[in-house]
Amino acid sequence: MPNSLMSTLKQKWLAVKLITRMDKPIGTYLLLWPTYWALWIASDGWPNLHLLVVFSLGVFVMRSAGCVINDIADMKVDGEVERTKNRPLVSGMISKEAAINLFGVLIGIALGLVLTLSWPTIYLSVVALLLAASYPFMKRYTQLPQVVLGAAFSWGMIMAFSEAQGEIPAFAWLLFLANVLWTIAYDTMYAMVDREDDLQIGVKSTAILFGEHDKRIISFMQLLVLGLLFTVGDILAFGWPFQLSLVIAAGLFAYQQMLITNRERDKCFQAFLHNHWVGMVVFIGIFIEYL
Repeated sequence: MPNSLMSTLKQKWLAVKLITRMDKPIGTYLLLWPTYWALWIASDGWPNLHLLVVFSLGVFVMRSAGCVINDIADMKVDGEVERTKNRPLVSGMISKEAAINLFGVLIGIALGLVLTLSWPTIYLSVVALLLAASYPFMKRYTQLPQVVLGAAFSWGMIMAFSEAQGEIPAFAWLLFLANVLWTIAYDTMYAMVDREDDLQIGVKSTAILFGEHDKRIISFMQLLVLGLLFTVGDILAFGWPFQLSLVIAAGLFAYQQMLITNRERDKCFQAFLHNHWVGMVVFIGIFIEYL
């Protein structure tokens, strides 16, 4: 293969890797752990291989698609934000047309995965697509785009119950609400990183809406998350492994509050990244409950 062709292919692959955030898996983790919470509970601790593969790949593909549509939506403003000024669409590493085509390919793969599931779950997947596609545009119209993100990041949990149990029990919605609130909390930390830039360019976020009350509101939502998870565990008669996981999660939340005390950009971003451990710890608690 000629060197010039090899170099072109490497550049295209690098652009795909960067625009889908393969180099930054935190978003995949934050989407994957709650999906696993629901999948393990819905399957009584033993999800079959088909569901495990479909939901795991689905998380990766939909997160990638979400990143692509986000960059397309933010193409005109990313260059004005310190954290995003070098993204592939801004730098010209990938064209808008190529990004749209990539989004289409990813959605096609997601569709192929979901078509292996039951019709009720397929119908639910339409909601997942609408949430994922609309979130990037919400920051233009509402101060609560994180609520839409929370619903998008949590809808796979509802699909997991639908597929594994053939129904959606009431406590599944409590689990859904817990994850929505958790997502709003950690994405507000993320938005705190960009608050000054967002104010200048007119992008809306909960970090701007909450203002000087941001830390208190995040803390309140974290307490609600723990309370809702405890309630779900109580309904399911979970014992000490799950309760211990919540105690550890509470400690992790407290550490995050320490990080965002002075609203320093790097510390707020570090607090956001730290939520990966919260999701993992809660999953471990659920996993051990079913052993």
